Amino acid sequence: MNNYAEKIEKINKISQNTLIETLNIVFTECDENTLKATMPVNSVVHQPFGYLHGGASIALAETLGSYLSFLHVDTEQYNVFGLEVAANHLRAKKSGLLTGTATLRHKGRTTHLVQIDIVDEENKLVCAVKMTNIVVKKEK
Repeated sequence: MNNYAEKIEKINKISQNTLIETLNIVFTECDENTLKATMPVNSVVHQPFGYLHGGASIALAETLGSYLSFLHVDTEQYNVFGLEVAANHLRAKKSGLLTGTATLRHKGRTTHLVQIDIVDEENKLVCAVKMTNIVVKKEK
């Protein structure tokens, strides 16, 4: 599947009825080494004091990082799992729209390193995340 529009359509479809849909994450763009998605900041992703919950930012980042690796493996033969996530929460948000961009920094046979930057509508960095994924052969 080399057509990027088809890839976006596929991952949006398989994300239905999951946490991804609950958080209103929508995939918007991809190319060879990047994947983008948006997530609204509203009460669904707030912590009790009305600000964006850090866990929601990490859920957006992990979703992007995992799917980016998913797009780079033969999913008939391999699974991709998050191995490590390190996040820096840099800006508080009460409302708006976040855009996450995952960039593949290293694509090895068994590990992928992904950088995910989450920005607000003014392109200000809200969260910077580094994610390591492991590629595991499926059991038969």
